[in-house]
Amino acid sequence: MASGAGQREASFSPGAQANAPLTYATRRSALALAQCRAFVARLESLGLGAPLRELQVVTTGDRIQDRPLADVGGKGLFVKEIEEALLDGRADFAVHSMKDVPGAIPEGLVIACVPIREDPRDVLVAPRYGTLESLPAGARVGTSSLRRAIGLRRKRPDLVIEALRGNVDTRLRKVDAGEFDAIVLAAAGLRRLGLASRATEHLDVDVCLPAPGQGALGIECREADAGTRALLAQLHDADAARCVAAERGVLISLEGDCKTPLGAYAERAGEGGRAMRLRGFVADTDGTGVRAGETTAAWPEAEATAHAIGLALGRSLR
Repeated sequence: MASGAGQREASFSPGAQANAPLTYATRRSALALAQCRAFVARLESLGLGAPLRELQVVTTGDRIQDRPLADVGGKGLFVKEIEEALLDGRADFAVHSMKDVPGAIPEGLVIACVPIREDPRDVLVAPRYGTLESLPAGARVGTSSLRRAIGLRRKRPDLVIEALRGNVDTRLRKVDAGEFDAIVLAAAGLRRLGLASRATEHLDVDVCLPAPGQGALGIECREADAGTRALLAQLHDADAARCVAAERGVLISLEGDCKTPLGAYAERAGEGGRAMRLRGFVADTDGTGVRAGETTAAWPEAEATAHAIGLALGRSLR
């Protein structure tokens, strides 16, 4: 664990402590820093009157690059040490990729803000072939995701799907070098890194249903820190938060972790966007036994209602 900011002395709150430093925690990867700093820039545009300091945290998930996440404990490994920094007061808030946040939030912490969501879809990067349909039989496709592998195999059972870890630059170098014919990445990650042009095809959600919360950020802080919560709430996007709440309801109902191949995607639907359409799927850890379903309900007026919609769909898939 490393810090680019040092320890804080006081939390931000309106009034007397308005000029106290506010420390935010982030992973050290290029993507984590890019998305975190973009959010912080929006926060600074509100005119805080308080300096912001960055605490870079190297998580267990970042340190272990030679094994699949499912073999070493799951995506919670990308947030555990960051949440410890919140709980012990070294940081005031943290910026996470929402898809990396486990279903259970530690006691004393809360997701206080879900900003406007980026594109939740997966993309194919296939420099020589362009699209999934154009890949030749036996083409090697790299992905670290069991969820993506299932979607690809259902569409193209003739492909060879191989495990691929590492940061975005590492994965792009491998496909450019010909180690893979194609790789699958999140559209949001490429866009946040200024690499959207590297995508050769955006995969339809019917092919690769996104992970719960994909494309969304989750800004986490201490539940009792009313000042920071009020500050973060100014960038909260209600529509994105309700969609994410529904998707995480599916995740929680299925007791999903990194060993569970599952997807969930909620969106506005119906005339005038007055409904929520929620799709989900889950499979056994070996990729068999795929169960898929969807539901449409009136657009929820609260995150709790959206969460309940997700819980119900998850129960139907168990």
